[in-house]
Amino acid sequence: MKNINHIFKIIGTVFLLAVINTLFAQDVKLLQQEATAFERQLNEADALGKYSQIAEINPKDVLTLVKCTELNCSIGNRLADKNTKAKYYKAAGDYAQKAIAADSTNADANYAMALVAGKMTEIETEKKQLVEYVNRSKIYNDKALAINPNHAKANYIMGKWHFELIHSSWLKKPGIKNFYGGIFDTQVDSAAYYMEKCRTIEPYYAWNYLELAKVYIYDHQPAKALGVLEKLVKLPNRTYDDPAIKEEGKKMLATMQ
Repeated sequence: MKNINHIFKIIGTVFLLAVINTLFAQDVKLLQQEATAFERQLNEADALGKYSQIAEINPKDVLTLVKCTELNCSIGNRLADKNTKAKYYKAAGDYAQKAIAADSTNADANYAMALVAGKMTEIETEKKQLVEYVNRSKIYNDKALAINPNHAKANYIMGKWHFELIHSSWLKKPGIKNFYGGIFDTQVDSAAYYMEKCRTIEPYYAWNYLELAKVYIYDHQPAKALGVLEKLVKLPNRTYDDPAIKEEGKKMLATMQ
């Protein structure tokens, strides 16, 4: 009799777990649908809220963790207050760390780590830590591209990394510039190469078009810059930032025509 009761308890436990898993799966599916809908409406704050809920239910879902990383970076990037911006970037870093812990061989997880490191350079003021973030961004992005050479956003980050070596004022500070053994204008060729590759893989990524145009302007190639900007301003809006990016592109076009 005891054995029969024990068997019934096991069956009941298995059944209960199956019901719970089914309910969780249904919840996740609904949350994913809602998150996607908010993204299509260019409502990043509510999309982030839904993805954060999914991450709580399934803390090893790399794609969701990367989404949370990207959205925190995107929202933080638009904020003027440095402290609030830092909070979003820290949250992005936490999600990226969870993604890399879940699967260190995943290209998206490594890209997320590179993305956050790049964003941290915007708010870091201590020189040694600044160099560390620049270096970390390159290391993780190299891993992402080694895993998947056709990762569009990793190619964009690599292109931007090369461009900032010659373009960003903080990288020209004594000590930081020397850390890389000298910075040369040939970096611009690498910047264009990776951004052009990103454009081939993901032809609707507005940030890439804007930065690529800046690369060509810096490199004294106005015809190429014009071509990139003319395509940028015609792109459909797919993220919250796209209208502002396209508006900046229009202003750049106006000064060149």
